[in-house]
Amino acid sequence: MTAVHPDRTELSVVIPMYNEEDVLPALVGRLRPVLDGTGASYEVVAVDDGSADKTAALLEDLRAHWPQLRIIRLRRNSGHQAALTAGLHSALGDYVASIDADLQDPPEKIPEMLDLARAQQLDIVYGVRTDRSTDTGFKRRTAGAYYWLVRRMVGKNVPSHAGDFRLLSREAVDALKTLPDQQQVYRLLVPWLGFPSGQVTYTRDERAAGETKYPLRKMVRLAIDSITSFSAAPLRLATWLGVVSFFTCLAMLVFTLTTYALGNTVPGWTSLFTAMLFLGGVQLICFGLLGEYIGRIYTAVQQRPTYFIAGDSGRGPAQAVVDVTAAAPAADGGERVPEPRPRSGQLPPA
Repeated sequence: MTAVHPDRTELSVVIPMYNEEDVLPALVGRLRPVLDGTGASYEVVAVDDGSADKTAALLEDLRAHWPQLRIIRLRRNSGHQAALTAGLHSALGDYVASIDADLQDPPEKIPEMLDLARAQQLDIVYGVRTDRSTDTGFKRRTAGAYYWLVRRMVGKNVPSHAGDFRLLSREAVDALKTLPDQQQVYRLLVPWLGFPSGQVTYTRDERAAGETKYPLRKMVRLAIDSITSFSAAPLRLATWLGVVSFFTCLAMLVFTLTTYALGNTVPGWTSLFTAMLFLGGVQLICFGLLGEYIGRIYTAVQQRPTYFIAGDSGRGPAQAVVDVTAAAPAADGGERVPEPRPRSGQLPPA
């Protein structure tokens, strides 16, 4: 049997956090016994996404009694997907699980995911929600519409009702790190990789404490990001709207000429006003869709990091992250050690 290196981390659990002081005690009370019971060497990567409450202070207190807890602090609130990116890029485990702090996704499923990935040689294990009765009717309907829409536009390889609760192998994480996407939507990026995958089902619970960090505004933004990041279908929709408006206006032209020939013209000519409103609406929709894609091109050209790390308790404040993929053969045939350079989203060492 192959010996395990003493410094090897078998499992990383990434948890993006934003103003989660109310739920932290319950999270630790459930997560730590589960991870201790796996018998694997692990780390918990808590990414503080610029919290304005006592989340950072509570994490520091917890770390004093939980050596496997690793705290990454972002300099500002960068958003859930950016915080998740920071955690995935910093995780050291052979397998990396991601879970939200609200305990709606049960941490007790993580060992089951790990066992399934090992037994079937899987690179991805999705947590799929089979029962969402604890969500409001509006939330269930909008979630169903979201997954229906992205599966129609992106492809049927996107699992229905699979959020950001998943397990990834080191190979899958490394593949994600090579992608240049500025606005990463992992529930679509991960299936796009095409790695061998499996599923673990569970019942979605109510939020243990605190308030939801995904109001309607952010849900709409996520849906727009999902569609425009993975499909040109909205641009084709703009084309079809133009075709429909052309034939509609052609029909109205025939109607106008016919009415004029019959002498039934009416002062004010309501149809002209209707045509102007219709064409104006179609044009605004098309311009909006074009603007969304042009905005993405502008963001990609800027190449600004989506997050900046202010501190990482696992590395120290002045230690840069070495990109081991940059190692190249030296002139003498040996391996040349790359110069330390900051990873995307990290500041150079002081």
